Amino acid sequence: MSERRLPWPSLALAAVLLAAAAAFAVIAIRGPGSPATLQDGVRSVASTLRCPVCQNLSVADSPSPLARQMRATIGTELQTGRTPQQIRDQFAAAYGEWILLAPPKQGIDMAVWLAPLGLLIGGLALIAVSVRRWTAGSASAVHDEGAEPPLSPADRRLLERALATLPEEAE
Repeated sequence: MSERRLPWPSLALAAVLLAAAAAFAVIAIRGPGSPATLQDGVRSVASTLRCPVCQNLSVADSPSPLARQMRATIGTELQTGRTPQQIRDQFAAAYGEWILLAPPKQGIDMAVWLAPLGLLIGGLALIAVSVRRWTAGSASAVHDEGAEPPLSPADRRLLERALATLPEEAE
């Protein structure tokens, strides 16, 4: 009976991808940790806001004077006890929603947040289907290698005559 061989490299790759996906899911659900210092808190909030002067940078990364003023305002607001979300809402009210680097998690903007999850699930499904097809193909190839092809009646008679002429020792 032929032995079925498992595709260990494919299974190992699938296991690594699943472990990475699980780790990313845990990190995404848990979210960032709370900042240890005021400077960390300012950086955390400022990195979620777009600089009005140099719009391709966050307030945390921008060298502009307005970004420096915004960082100082964020620090003052954090010291008075306002939450990071309240501070972001204050800036969004003053400058508009475009100041937020991350789109809100509501309405049509929810698609931006759900698309990566959909792509991840689709990719995992594609990998699972590919591995299943590949293992089914390898299993049939292993089975075909061990099986003898059927003989026609004429070939069977030739084989029996050839085996009958062999000396007893060769059998």
